Amino acid sequence: MHDGLPSVYLVRHGETAWSRTGQHTGLTDLPLTESGEATARALGERLKPYQFAQVFTSPLQRAHNTCKLAGYGDGAIVDPDLLEWDYGRYEGRLTIDIRREQPDWHIFEHGCPEGESVADVAARADRMIQKIRAVDDDVLVFSSGHLLRMLAARWLNLPPANGAIFHLDTASLNILAYERAKDEPVIRLWNSCSAH
Repeated sequence: MHDGLPSVYLVRHGETAWSRTGQHTGLTDLPLTESGEATARALGERLKPYQFAQVFTSPLQRAHNTCKLAGYGDGAIVDPDLLEWDYGRYEGRLTIDIRREQPDWHIFEHGCPEGESVADVAARADRMIQKIRAVDDDVLVFSSGHLLRMLAARWLNLPPANGAIFHLDTASLNILAYERAKDEPVIRLWNSCSAH
């Protein structure tokens, strides 16, 4: 805790085969690679000094197993609001290939055909923020890249499209917090990958 105000520790899952190649991985439930498992364990070492009142994880195995390998599987709440963006027709595809068909496509502006809209994902992030703030103590969250980027934007009361500005690597640690009061949300740490 910092100045008596809670912090929210966000962890993007470890590497998967598709995160390594840059393919959009929404609801496809891929396992971690060996490297992803190793970085998940390293994150556990990094998080050891901290105590969390609650741990939340996505039901997808890449996040849930990162949570377990980091040592936080017992008692973690599996929450479907932490699922990654449903990419619909863009599932498994590379951005460069999508832009051959839709040159101006940006996920945080246009969403995904036959998948989720920007508003859909923003609504899930807003619900998750309500659940996190209800804990009123430090919280640890395991999820996927685009959902966590949306969560950061909404934490700061930014428009959903601003999720695009928060680059996020696999197995990264991020901390959302408050400046002096709960009406002053800030980012204390972003995309810290020293566990690699």
